[in-house]
Amino acid sequence: MAQFSQGRLKDRRPLSIVDIGSNSIRLVVFEGLARSPTLIFNEKMLAGLGRGIVSTGKLDPEAVTRSMEEFRRFRALSEQAGASEMHVLATAAAREAVNGPDFIRRAEEVLGTKIRVLTGREEAYYSAMGIISGFHPADGIAGDLGGGSLELVDIKGTTIGDGITLPLGGLRLQDASKNSTVQSARIAETELAKAKLLAGGQGRTFYAVGGTWRNLARLHMSMTNYPLEVMHHYELGIADSEAFLRQVARGDIEKIKGIEHVSKNRRALLPYGAVVLQKIIATMKPSRIVVSALGVREGFLYSLLSPEQQKQDPLIAASEELALLRARSVGHSHELAEWTAKSFAVFGIDETEEEARCRHAACLLADIGWRAHPDYRGKQSLNIIAHASFIGVDHPGRAFIALANLYRHEGITDENIAAEIKALAPPRYTERARVLGAMMRVVYLLTASMPGVMPRLRWEKRPNGALALVLPADLAALYGERPAGRLAQLGKLTGKKLVLAVDGGPSSSAK
Repeated sequence: MAQFSQGRLKDRRPLSIVDIGSNSIRLVVFEGLARSPTLIFNEKMLAGLGRGIVSTGKLDPEAVTRSMEEFRRFRALSEQAGASEMHVLATAAAREAVNGPDFIRRAEEVLGTKIRVLTGREEAYYSAMGIISGFHPADGIAGDLGGGSLELVDIKGTTIGDGITLPLGGLRLQDASKNSTVQSARIAETELAKAKLLAGGQGRTFYAVGGTWRNLARLHMSMTNYPLEVMHHYELGIADSEAFLRQVARGDIEKIKGIEHVSKNRRALLPYGAVVLQKIIATMKPSRIVVSALGVREGFLYSLLSPEQQKQDPLIAASEELALLRARSVGHSHELAEWTAKSFAVFGIDETEEEARCRHAACLLADIGWRAHPDYRGKQSLNIIAHASFIGVDHPGRAFIALANLYRHEGITDENIAAEIKALAPPRYTERARVLGAMMRVVYLLTASMPGVMPRLRWEKRPNGALALVLPADLAALYGERPAGRLAQLGKLTGKKLVLAVDGGPSSSAK
């Protein structure tokens, strides 16, 4: 019996990262070093190492004891998961506490490996790398809010500015303000006034990194009945979030819908996270707040990639991997991406770079639901795509990819399907998804989901103004009523007269 199931990529060697933060410690085991990393195992403990550090200067003794016990477990779990190597990163509390060096020495003994204690500048750098790895492209200022500190760094494309670290982590702020959100607001305002780089962020994006801000976003999703529970690339409008942040900053959170999904240890820090975000908005004046599920860990992992791997498109890389694992033929998926690109051009459908990326991804993912019952392939594909751990795509783009694959299976005539997902996509995306789905419905009937046919198909303009999809003569047997009917649907949708034809043979007018 094979040790691993075929749902795993065979060319990957697992590796693990232990992240020792001021509030939480976490083990993440990744399937391997890749442009769009996949998690095998993920566990955290809210240790609270940095609790009380402002008043005592030391790591919390009880938290130290609990952490050592968890480190033993993390090491065992990493080995059990087959990790070939373990990287351990420590941040603000461990580098600042007077007993930090002793804690690191003991932790290294337990974990059996060297621990890298990041400076504030290094922490900001790896946070920036996490944003670069997860957004296509990144342009704005990233803020990584931990338990002990806030790192801020300017990012434009792959260019990273000088990062700074400020003592505005949730635990530290709670301690320094003596549990007063009013006092914490004053502290945050004073510290952020030192962050001159925020002035360069006006009108740009603020990328919110860290567990406290992710939990704030989760609450905002619940309160607004947002239809897609995917954290990465969730956007908070500046005006829309004002009242919400004000409510949380007051500490009035127990009645907010969804609060039960936030652990009690996390809830106490939410008001401080809201206060810091309010002050960043007031100082920076960003155009929007975008939540990132990627931070220091993922940025460090990204830094280990070769320059060639770093340049890969994360959305396309992840889609290709999923096609490799779940489609009948990944070669067919690639041919579909090429054929639809040519077909869009023939039909005069213009695409932005982002739209072309999403179409490419939709084609790679077009066959991932084939093992489901035929009546549910569309719904299953939509759910997998809508909730997949993709990076490098915003929620409207994700909706486009999911809808195109829903239409590919369910047909293009039902206006009432997937209303919640359709609400995330602008009309242009919805229309393009319908056209793409209609094209897929034609070509799948001519290829039996196997490669080799699409590169031999061609669109040909006829003297009567019709546009013919031409089969080569040796593939004439593929000609039939069903593909002609699907072509008729595509013609009706696009307002074109389409003909299914064979070189030197019959043709069928799609009116």
